[in-house]
Amino acid sequence: MGTHNHDSSGATSGSFFTPDRYFSRLSRIDIAKDLAAAGLTSVLLDIDNTILTRDTHEVPRDVAHWLVQAKAADISICLLSNNWHASVHELAASLDLPLVAKALKPLPFGYLRALSKLGVKRANSVVIGDQLFTDVAGAHALGMKAFLLAPLVEQDLTHTLVLRNLERALLGDAQPEGSVAAQSVMETREQGSES
Repeated sequence: MGTHNHDSSGATSGSFFTPDRYFSRLSRIDIAKDLAAAGLTSVLLDIDNTILTRDTHEVPRDVAHWLVQAKAADISICLLSNNWHASVHELAASLDLPLVAKALKPLPFGYLRALSKLGVKRANSVVIGDQLFTDVAGAHALGMKAFLLAPLVEQDLTHTLVLRNLERALLGDAQPEGSVAAQSVMETREQGSES
């Protein structure tokens, strides 16, 4: 990501709010390479605008497929949401995934409950979500890796939209992996290294 340096473990040195990786959407995370090969065997996964669209309240087909593939690859997943409405409990049941609702992210309690539900260690877990100030900050506060996703849709809660402006300032010109702009940068780099 931009000017941030990566150490040999792949961790990003930089701001507390700098994600370890930044993807355009969940399905752009390669389960074998980005998770399993990095020793990440469990995922604490945000819901709203990460796997569930804010406008239609549906899980996109590619996201549902990714969840099935992750489970098949023995990646354990716990949904972790600040939302407490019945809809998140229904979603968790329909996806057959454990849930920590009313998680109070970025405070540590919800993350620790999710790790406990899965019976996993922080070192082998990654938090995946669409917000720097909750998902990424909370993960880093506990010494965990954090993957930021671009939100599924622009529509969001009023207070979240305010935070999005601050997020854009912190992210600067960073492009999520898997986006059209990021893809062209990667292809240009690869072509340069081949010549």
